[in-house]
Amino acid sequence: MGDKHSALPPNWEVRTSRSRNMPYYFNKETKESRWDPPTGADVKKTNPTAGKIRVSHLLVKHSGSRRPSSWKQDNITRTKEEALELIENYQQQIKTGITSLAELALTESDCSSAKHNGDLGWFGRGQMQPAFEQASYALKVGELSEPVFSDSGIHLIYRTG
Repeated sequence: MGDKHSALPPNWEVRTSRSRNMPYYFNKETKESRWDPPTGADVKKTNPTAGKIRVSHLLVKHSGSRRPSSWKQDNITRTKEEALELIENYQQQIKTGITSLAELALTESDCSSAKHNGDLGWFGRGQMQPAFEQASYALKVGELSEPVFSDSGIHLIYRTG
């Protein structure tokens, strides 16, 4: 048993929800699962999101993207400039309150996270592409990024946690 589990009462462990991409607590004996730490847990030692952040994003791919295809389109042929134009248009819609990043991501994002309104769940350093990670960690909760360029395409990132 590792140090992080020694802070949990007997039979409890931290697992990750596939549907929500979030940590939860599971009792191996009773099969109980819960989002909040069990009674008797040392919360400081068991916080599975410590040092992690949470963002939602909207990705627009272009012909130069690492994988120029998505759930929306088999072969993405738009140029990088056209992708940037789309991102800037989406950014303007969000900033003026016409819509939210979550609503736009659902229909417009080229990332499979679209089905979760762009939510990528909790992640720590070293788990995302460097440009994406750097931009995400630079945001405060509730803040929207400027367009962020990565190997995947161009992103708008909204920090949620």
